[in-house]
Amino acid sequence: MLRVPANPEVIRWAGERSGIAREQLVDKFPRLSQWEAGETRPTLKQAEKFAHTVHLPYGYLFCPAPPDERLPITDFRTFPGRPVTRPSPNLLDTIRGCQQRQSCYREFALASSEDNLPFVGSATVKARPESVAMDMRREICFDLASQRECSTWEEALRLLLEKIDAAGILVMVNGVVGGNSHRPLDLGEFRGFALSDPLAPLIFVNGKDAKAAQMFTLAHELAHIWLGESGISNTAGAPNQANSRIEVWCNAVAAEFLVPLAELREEIRDGEPLEKTIKRLAKLFKVSKLVILRRLLDADHIDHQRFNHAWNSEIDNLRQHVRRGGGGDFYRTTLSRVGRRFARAVILSTLEGRTSFPDAYRMLGISGTRSFDRLGQKVGVLP
Repeated sequence: MLRVPANPEVIRWAGERSGIAREQLVDKFPRLSQWEAGETRPTLKQAEKFAHTVHLPYGYLFCPAPPDERLPITDFRTFPGRPVTRPSPNLLDTIRGCQQRQSCYREFALASSEDNLPFVGSATVKARPESVAMDMRREICFDLASQRECSTWEEALRLLLEKIDAAGILVMVNGVVGGNSHRPLDLGEFRGFALSDPLAPLIFVNGKDAKAAQMFTLAHELAHIWLGESGISNTAGAPNQANSRIEVWCNAVAAEFLVPLAELREEIRDGEPLEKTIKRLAKLFKVSKLVILRRLLDADHIDHQRFNHAWNSEIDNLRQHVRRGGGGDFYRTTLSRVGRRFARAVILSTLEGRTSFPDAYRMLGISGTRSFDRLGQKVGVLP
């Protein structure tokens, strides 16, 4: 029986890194403690199964020491009362997957002689959030009237996603790693991230969040693209929650983008109970109650004491209603996960002979010709 010289220290690190409960790992690998102590070695098949279970590249098990894994993009996250911990395998794999898609799309764009997008990196944190928000609306053709006419949060989110895609930005929404429902993304770890690039900017949104909250994440990451700053975020938009100048600025731009202060003031009704005002305005602007609370504070309609009380109450309410993934239409889900622009590029590249069909299936997360043809019809490439 072939046993492999996996590093006990790496095995121990990999188990902790995975986030999987110790009891579950021991149940699946009864000799785990012996491997970690160096008393015995795993067989080749056991080592391969262990690496797969803890979401670790197999070769890592033979490193002389646990690798120092760091986020490949700037970390703008803050966690009240606790330090930022090391990134989870799910987060790392999601960022790496998006970087691969971005690189793939960039090659397609260069081959298609597409021009750089002038708005990427066009702003600085010295710019007034109101001016940048207006420029963002104008550039992606997302006017306030269309936003308010949407009958549901889902419809408003879909409209915003379509507008961002049409402007040339890759945009992806997913609540799991790739298409693996057994690897859900942790909303407590991050809400979204942006990968800035003049030719292939990309926005990723954690699909575990509520639709109304995803609206703010999209707008926040869009502000990152305007800055030309890649980074990962977990803020819900509180004025003083972020610990960097960039995040404070992006929050301000996103809030103005979704709920312009001038329009908000026109909708405020004197004497209306705060809870009723929040609910009505959230429905009107198709944003979360947290965003409305922030804007009511910005408009001096409520003081900091009332804001903090209402904000904490809404946070507690959201924690009790964590969004669960569901079934739904396979093709709509696939297009949401990889983005319409990316899917369109991959399908076109494949039909032109620049990408193999197996590679296209892998990048799109599908299994065969039938799904490929159906997706091609959905994005308007195939009849």
